[in-house]
Amino acid sequence: MSTADRAIAAVVLAAGKGTRMKSQRHKVLHEIGGKPMIDHLLGEVEKLGTRRTVVVVGEWREQVEKHLAGRASFAVQDQQLGTGHAVMQAKDALTGFDGDVLLMFGDVPFVRAETMATMLDRLHADDAPAVVVLGFEPEDALQYGRVIADDGRIAKMVEFKDASEEERACRLCNSGLMAVRGEQLFELLSRVGNDNAQGEYYLPDIVNVAISEGLPAAVVVTDDADEVAGINSRAELADAERRFQQAKRAEAMANGATLLAPETVFFSHDTVLGQDVLVEQNVVFAPGVTVADNVRIRANSHLEGATLHEGVEIGPYARLRPGAVLEKGSKVGNFVEMKNATLGEGAKANHLTYLGDATVGAKANIGAGTITCNYDGYFKHQTVIGPGAFIGSNSALIAPIKIGADAIVAAGSAVSRDVSDGELRMVRAEQLVKPGWADRFHDAMKKKKEQAKKDG
Repeated sequence: MSTADRAIAAVVLAAGKGTRMKSQRHKVLHEIGGKPMIDHLLGEVEKLGTRRTVVVVGEWREQVEKHLAGRASFAVQDQQLGTGHAVMQAKDALTGFDGDVLLMFGDVPFVRAETMATMLDRLHADDAPAVVVLGFEPEDALQYGRVIADDGRIAKMVEFKDASEEERACRLCNSGLMAVRGEQLFELLSRVGNDNAQGEYYLPDIVNVAISEGLPAAVVVTDDADEVAGINSRAELADAERRFQQAKRAEAMANGATLLAPETVFFSHDTVLGQDVLVEQNVVFAPGVTVADNVRIRANSHLEGATLHEGVEIGPYARLRPGAVLEKGSKVGNFVEMKNATLGEGAKANHLTYLGDATVGAKANIGAGTITCNYDGYFKHQTVIGPGAFIGSNSALIAPIKIGADAIVAAGSAVSRDVSDGELRMVRAEQLVKPGWADRFHDAMKKKKEQAKKDG
């Protein structure tokens, strides 16, 4: 039976206080690759076509409920009495559900859909285990709970605090993630006690309950311990970001992009790079960036919410903000910023320019120091620059305004009215010329300085 043939639900535990994060933001909303960690997990869960997703919340529940509104239902754990108690709070939300249930943690974000599917497949193997546990074998088993198993069949689950020395020597650890038949889950949970070192209702004890009742339990083992790593502190969050970035860099290069200094390039969860893209040092891709083939992104550039078409070149030190679109073969150079603006095919803005709320036509040239003055203190306004137009250096285009095709705006102009096609617009104050004035000024000032020294 494949995962597509049966109903699947997920219960995601996110009721912990997350005190080690030292934050006013709920732990599962902290971001990795520009995306909250719980969204990483739910994105994989949703690939399985789950019928129901229940998130168990507690401290700061409002933050999680607001963030996941419409994507999940919620159950509340008011008292922190252990993971088994937390799952029990989802009972009402799963009323009438008789499919398979995945038990996940909101602070374990990198579990792959393929791994979840493997757990579900094992649940429906010939020996029909009541519970399937996801195990892992870390380099250092530390204080993880142990899975005592023989050939994938579990004999016992034990928390580290309650384990014997012999049991602690076992390297197979419990990730806490499980797959359970929906019709058995809450029956098993109802028989879990809290007679342990912490006085809590441990979720893994459902395995021991099943075994004691003659029901088999099984373990499947991930070959990547990082997949089940939890995040409880800022240091662990930073380590998760490091691992995420390493994976994204490797993926980009495997797909045909060149990263000159991979360790200095930072990606977001949704960054898309085409083939033969060259990325120089110290480039940051914030969320929402799509880059086509044969693009060059030069050093120290920052991109967010931007679309770069084929053959584009940007930077160094370019800043592309949300809504920036560069059409085929266009170019922005050093210290150019774009926001909600389109640079047409073959157009150029080579340096020291701000283009906001603007449309620039094909092969237009934007001179150094040009600014589209798009904000009047209350509203944003559009600037439209026609194809082939030439905007001279140090020009201010005061929106709303339209510059016609092949028009020229002379350097140093502050333009507040539309410019027609093919027109030259020069807006400068009249130059005042006073022959010899500078020489007389210098002479007078030198004499004054000398006198000041004498008076000293």
